[in-house]
Amino acid sequence: MLSDKTIEYSKKLAPLILAIDSLYAAETGEISALVVIRLKTRDAIDPAPLSSYEQAYQALLILKEEAAGLPELDRQVYYGQMCQSLIAFVTWRMKGLSFTDQLKGFLHVPAQPASDSELDDLRHKMRELLTQMGYSGDLATQCTAWEDRMKVAADEVVEFFETLMDEAWNRAEQLLFPIPADRSDRMKVVPVSGIPYNAKCSYDERKIYLNIDPVLTRPGLKHLTVHEGIPGHYLQFKMRELSLLAGTGAVDSSLSVVNTAGSSVFEGIGDNGLRMLNWIDSDDDRVQCYMNRYRAGIGTGAAWRLHALGWHKEKVADWLRSQSLVGGEGWVANRMGFISSPSRAVLIWSYWWGEAVVAPVWEQVSSEKKSEFLRFMYDRVHSNDSLAMYQ
Repeated sequence: MLSDKTIEYSKKLAPLILAIDSLYAAETGEISALVVIRLKTRDAIDPAPLSSYEQAYQALLILKEEAAGLPELDRQVYYGQMCQSLIAFVTWRMKGLSFTDQLKGFLHVPAQPASDSELDDLRHKMRELLTQMGYSGDLATQCTAWEDRMKVAADEVVEFFETLMDEAWNRAEQLLFPIPADRSDRMKVVPVSGIPYNAKCSYDERKIYLNIDPVLTRPGLKHLTVHEGIPGHYLQFKMRELSLLAGTGAVDSSLSVVNTAGSSVFEGIGDNGLRMLNWIDSDDDRVQCYMNRYRAGIGTGAAWRLHALGWHKEKVADWLRSQSLVGGEGWVANRMGFISSPSRAVLIWSYWWGEAVVAPVWEQVSSEKKSEFLRFMYDRVHSNDSLAMYQ
């Protein structure tokens, strides 16, 4: 349970976040660019009455200092970093901020893409596994053959995805905890095209918008099921919303805010979903796990080339295409759309860091403490550093 002091603190931070979101929307015309989800709360939250980024900057300096006095050590760390993320964001809007400083300031991660050695290691692991599975040729040939064998026909995608979501619900209740909702509350899948993401959880609509432009495979859909649904974004939002309605949750957790200290753990919970549900049960799943990490890595490489090195979009797309291995033109197009958005470019790093941060903590927690840790992870928004503080 959070202390009363921390709850009161969150009641000051949430209106400030909404005010910054409103300022950004008024400046750029982008809607849902900073705050992408607003959950139900017991009491209404209105934006703070701010008319400039400078006012927001000064208010954030005060809240950052106050964070150091919160009773919970992990909240001191998280809120200090969250305030710094928002300070970096308003600085970016007032004065400009280099791409490297955006990375460090928004997400609190090193300002560098996935390294060549890290990507080479992932390619080596995929090649080794695919060879053991009987695939021949170079890695690109192996991946193409694997994708052809694993792909799901377009007219079968929705039914297959719905079946996976039912299985994920069952596994979560068996291995994690009873989901505090009727099964009818679970997400429904909606196929879409021409959008800059693989899938999106629209919690308030209880819909997962699934991009059908890339080639979709059975293991890939399984990954998207746990990431967007259970134990990922649907369950994250459900647990937060219930604590907010009960008055025990931090009010700022009603807002899903991109490009902040909490972004990597937010995505990492979803990317750790198969591990949490003990659902990596075939070599095909293992190939997909390596592929997820690899795709996250080359996503950072593409964003780095576009924004830090100044490559033209066409050159970046050609590089990404040469590295992608699977997914086809649809995947390249949606990644380029993602990293080309000023409000999303840095966010691609949260997928690279997320699983790498969440998985080691999950693995070190004993089976007797898993339930307690899940509460710690779901009921509070976390940065990479605050999650690692769990004992």
